[in-house]
Amino acid sequence: MTPQELKIDAINLLKQLIETQSFSSEEDQTALHIEAWFKNYNIDYKRTQNNVWAVNKYFDASKPTLLLNSHHDTVKPNSKYTKDPFKAIVEDGKLYGLGSNDAGGCLVSLIATFTYFYNTENLKYNLVIVASAEEESSGPNGLNSMLPIIPKVEVAIVGEPTLMNLAIAEKGLVVFDAVVEGTPSHAAHPNDNNAIYNTIEVLKWFKDFKFEKSSEALGDVKLTVTQINAGSQHNVVPGHVDLVVDVRVNDAYSNAEIAKILQDQSPCASIKPRSLRLNSSSIPVDHPLVKEGVAMGRTTYGSPTLSDQAVLSCPSLKLGPGDSTRSHSADEFIYLNEIEEGIDIYIELLNRVIVE
Repeated sequence: MTPQELKIDAINLLKQLIETQSFSSEEDQTALHIEAWFKNYNIDYKRTQNNVWAVNKYFDASKPTLLLNSHHDTVKPNSKYTKDPFKAIVEDGKLYGLGSNDAGGCLVSLIATFTYFYNTENLKYNLVIVASAEEESSGPNGLNSMLPIIPKVEVAIVGEPTLMNLAIAEKGLVVFDAVVEGTPSHAAHPNDNNAIYNTIEVLKWFKDFKFEKSSEALGDVKLTVTQINAGSQHNVVPGHVDLVVDVRVNDAYSNAEIAKILQDQSPCASIKPRSLRLNSSSIPVDHPLVKEGVAMGRTTYGSPTLSDQAVLSCPSLKLGPGDSTRSHSADEFIYLNEIEEGIDIYIELLNRVIVE
């Protein structure tokens, strides 16, 4: 098959995916469309729950393996949609629809690229592709569940919209539940240990706190208090205030280090991480994928947004067609030529890196 044929089929597959509801944990029908692609191209594939995956025809266990990954689940549509989010609409070179940009365009471009190389012999790297579920919800049955099942991966390309520039690092995420304590009382009585008033100083501490280590690719760790909850009725001073703290972690820290720093230093009565598994990720700037990408004219940057890179322990590169600023927006779209260019760039990059 030619790249042009693959581009036409990839766009048609994306239209099918858009018109098939696939909220996180509900991707069973979009998985069928992806299976149909592999069947049509005579690719031996497997399905594990709603994850569809395959390895190249001439897989050689003695060689390193490169993972190609993107997801086929979506968030629920933004309330401000003016177009039908489940209808693939082409207007002025744009393909509209839920999941078109995040991350359907990336997924179909990677599937087309994998198909292009599937029958190629004597590659320097094996290829494994995973069209994964539950990325948007960071659920238990997504890419993380596939890592013990697929061949051991040495390096990965994760398809997310980057305008086909090279996201060589990505911030991790830790969400904390914190508690500020005080003395409960009747509102009519004096109380100099009001938990809500105590929260003023705690919030100022969070606002002013800085983690010492910065990162060349990702900058500083970003800490943000995003939720506050307290009280049950107007005449009762609550005994505690609950805070939620969102921390975006650079590659200078592990999530566990961030948790220890906040638990040791924050003025909260308690502060507990919900999970430590969504770590920052990166790839060395001298890795062939990065060096060849730069040689092709692509720029490098650090990404503040989370993806399935967070569950990978190997070096990983985030790279894909589309623009991250369109993700989760009303009337989401991707340009058709972004998909076509994405396939061309993926194929050229892999030709430079994995072909003998």
